Amino acid sequence: MSPSPAFPPLRLGYKASAEQFAPAELLSFGVAAERLGLDSVAVSDHFQPFRHEGGHSPASLPWLGALAASTSRVLIGTSVLTPTYRYHPAVVAQAFATLGCLAPGRVFLGLGSGEAMNEVAPTGVEWPGAGERLERLREAVSLIHELWTGEQVHFEGRWYSTGGAVIYDLPAERIPIWIAAGGPKGARFAGAEGGLITTSGKPRELYAERLLPNAEAGASETGHDPDGIERMIEIKLSYAKDRATAVADCRFWAPLALPAEAKQGVEDPRELARLADELSDEEAASRFICTGDPDEAVERIAPYLELGFRHLVFHSPAHDQLGFLERFAAELAPRLRAL
Repeated sequence: MSPSPAFPPLRLGYKASAEQFAPAELLSFGVAAERLGLDSVAVSDHFQPFRHEGGHSPASLPWLGALAASTSRVLIGTSVLTPTYRYHPAVVAQAFATLGCLAPGRVFLGLGSGEAMNEVAPTGVEWPGAGERLERLREAVSLIHELWTGEQVHFEGRWYSTGGAVIYDLPAERIPIWIAAGGPKGARFAGAEGGLITTSGKPRELYAERLLPNAEAGASETGHDPDGIERMIEIKLSYAKDRATAVADCRFWAPLALPAEAKQGVEDPRELARLADELSDEEAASRFICTGDPDEAVERIAPYLELGFRHLVFHSPAHDQLGFLERFAAELAPRLRAL
């Protein structure tokens, strides 16, 4: 069994935004993140981007295989993949088992309940409510765990079934599953699985009163150490030469600033872009920390550390991702680690 890499108490990661960059270019950024000293690379799993014009959508599974072969140290995985519509859970279980064999101790599986834009177009499903999506996710995770035993699995669930499936190539070390959550029920499930994924830019009360306490409760209920569960947060950071440039860089990602009720159920990137382009520049940048001042950047990131997050994955909206990575590694990473 290959030894797992030794990660520091604080992990700093890079969000590889598949919605914005073509496969080979995105791979070069992931490799650069390792070279520049970051601890992880998390890739989004989209079938469609947030914008039709200028958007991209490389498939995460082959991309992660290329990243595994091109790196030697960083932790790699999805933030996040949906194992309930486009993918049968058995396919996800097999794919990540293979990744775990190729990059021992370096793979995590980040899962979520999905977005209509990624699941409706390729499958034609009628998009269900949040409750059903979470229950489907629970069942999918249960099936993945069974398949990772290496035993023959006859699974009969409400939504998924297998007829004696066996995964023959399994890594020596079990791949951790971390769950994306935006509310208390999802957070409790995440804690039960041993890992929570969430995103920045929301009210502090959401993290302090709804997400983290419920994740800890879910951990306790299933015998996990609440202090030992993964707490990963995607930090949306536009760090440029000055604030005006940082704000302008966010325009491509304006769809993130739309309220949930405006984009829930939107399936077409053209419509999503139309809605987002009605926002002002400041509104479009509202989900991001926008600054050119390293002291201000650290000051605005520090509250997430104070809340207890110990794995910060940074999402830059800039076209010049390599420039962002170099500036981040030189100017921000040392300050954050010193905290």
